Amino acid sequence: MRLVGTAGHVDHGKSSLVHALTGIHPDRLKEEQAREMTIDLGFAWLTLPRGETISLVDVPGHEAFIKNMLAGAGGMDVVLFVIAADEGIMPQTREHLAILDLLNIRGGVIALTKTDLPLEDGWLDLVQQEVYAEIQNTVLRDAKIIPVSAKTKRGLTELQTELENVLARVPEKTDRNRPRLPVDRVFTMSGFGTVVTGTLSDGRFRVGDDVVIMPRGLRSRVRGLQAHKQKIETALAGGRVAMNLANIATDEITRGDVIVLPDSYTPTTMLDARVEWLKSAPKPLAHSQQLELFLYAAQVTARVRLLEHDSLAAGQAGWAQLILNAPLIAATGDRFILRYASPSVTVGGGVIVEPHPHTRHRRHRREVIEQLERALQGTPADLVRHVIEMRPACDASDIAQGAGLNAEATHSALAELQRAGEIIALGDANALCYISRGTYARWQERITRLLETYHALFPLRAGMPRQELKQQLNLSPRVLDLLMEYTARENVLRVTEKHVALVTHRVTFDATTQQKVNAVLEQFARAPYNPPSVADAEETLGAETLNALIEQGALVRVAPNVMFTPSAVQTMEAWVLEILHDQREITAAQVRDHFDTSRKYAIAFLEYLDAKRITKRVGDARALR
Repeated sequence: MRLVGTAGHVDHGKSSLVHALTGIHPDRLKEEQAREMTIDLGFAWLTLPRGETISLVDVPGHEAFIKNMLAGAGGMDVVLFVIAADEGIMPQTREHLAILDLLNIRGGVIALTKTDLPLEDGWLDLVQQEVYAEIQNTVLRDAKIIPVSAKTKRGLTELQTELENVLARVPEKTDRNRPRLPVDRVFTMSGFGTVVTGTLSDGRFRVGDDVVIMPRGLRSRVRGLQAHKQKIETALAGGRVAMNLANIATDEITRGDVIVLPDSYTPTTMLDARVEWLKSAPKPLAHSQQLELFLYAAQVTARVRLLEHDSLAAGQAGWAQLILNAPLIAATGDRFILRYASPSVTVGGGVIVEPHPHTRHRRHRREVIEQLERALQGTPADLVRHVIEMRPACDASDIAQGAGLNAEATHSALAELQRAGEIIALGDANALCYISRGTYARWQERITRLLETYHALFPLRAGMPRQELKQQLNLSPRVLDLLMEYTARENVLRVTEKHVALVTHRVTFDATTQQKVNAVLEQFARAPYNPPSVADAEETLGAETLNALIEQGALVRVAPNVMFTPSAVQTMEAWVLEILHDQREITAAQVRDHFDTSRKYAIAFLEYLDAKRITKRVGDARALR
């Protein structure tokens, strides 16, 4: 599941655009609806043109609610950046853009809203030029600007298509088998009890899992899971999740807490990090300065111990240890935001390289800085993992090139990641390619949903044609074949040369249809070489039922309007081969006379053998190919 988040200045039409796209109004609070202004996070979902369902989180744009915005921004895959055509770039436009940069949101689309308003000639072009100039040195420098209107629906189809294109280019969240659900909302649901929501940043949760609420250390159990108001048994990394918790009251948990598996994460009060100080910061960052730190939905006060410099000037970056006034849950690679408490403004952020430093580092030490630089680059396994996540289903040589490692180091890292269960090798020893477990889980979920839908629409078909599935998944034939092979070994799919089906799918007939099937098959058995025509059988059974019998092997179609039983085909083929071995050639008349059938059926059967490349036509006769 992918997450798209909105961003942009207050009253630029974020919530209205989400409503127009999804039919769901994200403003759920009475105060929001009364003031027509988003105060807290809102949520919706959308099915894109190629069938993928994505989550949307709508964030407030008002400067007074920027902390609520930050609670939703950390889990975004891409951003739907909203700028009103009548106003253009505004203060929170710039602050939200800076936050997206600090969080390294890897792609997005810019929606130029309110284009239905009366605008001066050339105004829209001027606003677009202003936007292009503003985004040139940001994560949105390649973002497409699409004029839209929530009121008239202008541009909404193009906007959805572009969201789909951007999501295809952005790697999905990593599944490292360490599920972590930062809580951004807590409420009670009648008949269920305490429910929390969040964006699952890693791993997966299943109904029945024992969990711990960190950093409080409270034990609970997953009673139920929902995504988009639908019950699910397993929640996958990247998706919006509602989790029903057992034996926990709502006042025992709050926004910023994190749901994890037992013994998987430890709270920390100190972080090693690379800190970036914004060009827009009003003054330099001083050593030992206190700031507000935001990590996913958590907020704590942090004292910044600068390790290289005595201060960081606007636009400068440096190494620091962050001393926290309260414990939180963090992991290597997490990105955070730093803000002044008063005046409330975003001034910086950064990336965590070590969530559990063993000691306070001594300042201005070259060996400390070199150690942190190496940690930022990552271990060989980190580098290999990153390449596989960015380019799933690549082989070892491509991975080595992408990671900048030699073959020996690459194979060692691949073995380490396989032992840890983080990656999967597809194919055989001579042609392996690798995907992350998270990518496999998402592909498997996508395939399962496609097949469930297909089986519901066509219950009498053996499965979805492989070519159709390939088109739906937009995968190369090689990758699809390897994926099918692996998934079949995992006993998830039943794969044939032509079709793919879930292992749970069975073609069954109701009692009335089964009676008709039995009657038709009896007709074929009574006259195996003069059977009913395809048209007659289809009139009795219907096309779907007849095709089901062919797919099951109960009947063999040898020509568009000729079918035989498998035993009749076997007998006829054996006799033809016997004659050809003795006489070198055989005619349709010989087949007709021997089986007391019609010339039409005899010719159809010989053409069937030609198509199987058993025989070839020689004048009016057939010979072995």
